[in-house]
Amino acid sequence: MDKALQTMIDNMPEKTGKSLAQWLVILSEQNIEKHGQSVKYLKEQHGVTHGFANTIVTLSKQKDESADDLVSQQYQGKEQLTPIYDLLTSTVKGFGDDVVITPKKASVSIIRKKQFALIKPATKSRIDLGLKLKDTAPQGCLEGSGPFGTMCSHRIQLKEVGDVNAEVKQWLLEAYKQSV
Repeated sequence: MDKALQTMIDNMPEKTGKSLAQWLVILSEQNIEKHGQSVKYLKEQHGVTHGFANTIVTLSKQKDESADDLVSQQYQGKEQLTPIYDLLTSTVKGFGDDVVITPKKASVSIIRKKQFALIKPATKSRIDLGLKLKDTAPQGCLEGSGPFGTMCSHRIQLKEVGDVNAEVKQWLLEAYKQSV
C-alpha cells in the first residue's frame, strides 16, 4: 500500500472520529452505488472532508482488489504507458507527504486536501493527465478539460515519457499548490 494512503488511514480516527473499518460499515449500511453520492453523503451527513470521504468510498469499492491490481488492470494491453504513469506518480510523491494516490477502476486520483490531478490511460497510446487549475487559460501543452468535464479544469495528453517535461511537472506542482 502507498505510504501516503497508509498514513491517511492511520490518521482517520483522529481526523474523522472513526476508523476506516467503522466508515466501511457505515457506507455498507447505506448501500449507495454511485461514488459521488457516497462522498456527498459522508461530507454532508458526517462532516468528513472531501479527501477522507473520497478515500473511504474508493477503498469501500475496492473490496479484494489491491491498488496495484487496479493499476495493472488499467494498463493491461497498454504496458508501454506504464513508465509515464510511474514518472507522474513519483513526481507527485516528491511534492510532499500529504499526497494520496488513489487508484480506481479506470483512473488514478491524486489528492492533497482535494483531488488536484487524475491520471487516465485514455487510449492504447496515450495517457490523459487531468488537472484542477483555477483561473488558468489553456496554454502550451495545457488544454481544456476535454473528456474530464467538470472533474478537472484542464488536460495534458502524454504519449511518451519525454512528454512529462519541466512544463508538465510545473503544471502538476501548481495544481498541487492550489489544492489546499
